[in-house]
Amino acid sequence: MANEHDATARGLSATLEEGVSTPRWLDDDEQRAWRACLRGYRSLIVAMETGLTGTGVRLAEYEALSMLSEAPGERLRMSALAELVVQSRSRLTHAVKRLEGMGLVQRSRIAHDGRGVEVSLTRAGLHLVQELAPLHIETVRLAFLDQMSREELLVMGTRMERVMEAAASISSPEGTRAL
Repeated sequence: MANEHDATARGLSATLEEGVSTPRWLDDDEQRAWRACLRGYRSLIVAMETGLTGTGVRLAEYEALSMLSEAPGERLRMSALAELVVQSRSRLTHAVKRLEGMGLVQRSRIAHDGRGVEVSLTRAGLHLVQELAPLHIETVRLAFLDQMSREELLVMGTRMERVMEAAASISSPEGTRAL
């Protein structure tokens, strides 16, 4: 799998360096599948946001609270949390400031690392994520999990891990940001 990933990154790098003279257009089936994935993802995000309507918490904020609740000591470095929730550090900082203002998280400097910032879940944050989890999970089941068999879900999970790796290689500082 790593070889496929490396080949994807090398192929994109070569394509960008050489210039794209002939785009590799999508055929009808590829176009349909790609658009279904993109629209399905966006529809799923809307459903997740709608499921949290009235709770005072946005999906990105819930995801941060959830990741913190699962972390050892219910705390993470901001950089680690940003990677887990796939958000830019600036966007995550905005979300964490909002959560901090609501008394759900606390930020603190890491003593042995003057530049590092850690975010931790407060009791109120833990209580809220425990209260919202059943609501969120029901939305996940209705909008996503119940739409496929367990086998299909496991295959999709494996495929999406490959997609995440390929996308990360394109957007990483070492990768080809020239897109």
